Amino acid sequence: MKFVVSRQELAQLIRNIQNIVPQNAPIPVLSHVLIEAADNELVFTATDLTVGSRCHAPAKVLEPGGLSVPSKRFFQLVRELTDQTLTVNAVDGEMAEILSGTSSFRLHGIDKNEYPQLPNLEEATRFSLPGAVLKDMLYRTAFAVSKEESRFVLTGVLMRIFDSKAIFVGTDAKRLARTQIAIPVPSDLVGEYILPIKAVDEIIKILNEEEPATIYLANDKIAVESGRTLIVTKLLAGEYPDFEQIIPVGNDNEKRMELHREELITLLRQISLFTNDTTQSVRFTFQPGELVLTANCADVGEGKVSMPVNYAGDRLEMALNPFYFLDILKHSKDETVVLSVFDPYNPGIIRDSTQSLFIIMPMRLNHDQ
Repeated sequence: MKFVVSRQELAQLIRNIQNIVPQNAPIPVLSHVLIEAADNELVFTATDLTVGSRCHAPAKVLEPGGLSVPSKRFFQLVRELTDQTLTVNAVDGEMAEILSGTSSFRLHGIDKNEYPQLPNLEEATRFSLPGAVLKDMLYRTAFAVSKEESRFVLTGVLMRIFDSKAIFVGTDAKRLARTQIAIPVPSDLVGEYILPIKAVDEIIKILNEEEPATIYLANDKIAVESGRTLIVTKLLAGEYPDFEQIIPVGNDNEKRMELHREELITLLRQISLFTNDTTQSVRFTFQPGELVLTANCADVGEGKVSMPVNYAGDRLEMALNPFYFLDILKHSKDETVVLSVFDPYNPGIIRDSTQSLFIIMPMRLNHDQ
């Protein structure tokens, strides 16, 4: 293997793939990145055996071949070099030689045949969406997934396909984000796919808003291709909870009000300063024409803020986590959002003008607030 490549192209490959390499690789070869050169193209492959990535870039290939190199050292070296073009050779069997101007470096590699292969996707069902649309779907749901490893299936984003629609859901059981989009697939195609959050983060990163994204569906894996990068991931095993059950159905007790999103974000940031790690609770008091937010924390102090709202019902009080509410508002759109509440004990629903829906679970009211 021997090729000449621009440092800029090589740096872009590294940015696209470096987070796939596991920090503490269970086997040595997984700390490497596989480099293959042929037909004036470079292909970089990295995997942690759950999430894998393959990236392409143009290069002047003098001798086709491949070799895996230790990713951390190789990536650090490329970042430190200043020449605009680099030459990389496979020499002395399993050694990578990097030439930059008058400098030369050698890294011990591993034979390319020892590197794990990414799965074959030839039999996978595939469809395409605009990159900007898929990025938005994932961005607006991934923030709500659980950070607790004990709730394994909730640590990923659910993609449910049925009736020629894709529904994306993220939840940690305290909040929920759901959005959906029509997709160009047969109406009888049905499936549920739970994507690990690491894969979702990498997919969001590679999506080009100016290009289409191709989604590949298989029984136990999913892949997304955008531009010159492919992300492949195994799916999380397990049954996703029936999230539809926790979405309140509108009834005579439903109270709907428009809230100025930026104003509420500002007030939530202020009032959240008067909570602590154990009392992340703010009292929301709805009264005619006004929403009042109050918090009282023994070791911090107390705060009270308010904003006008188009509410004309009876006084209603409920406790909500301000940080969860902030996350939802940051991932919403529009100048105003619509909040629907029923009583202090049932979830609140936040909607904007898109097909997204956000749920926030109430907390126990603290009468000292």
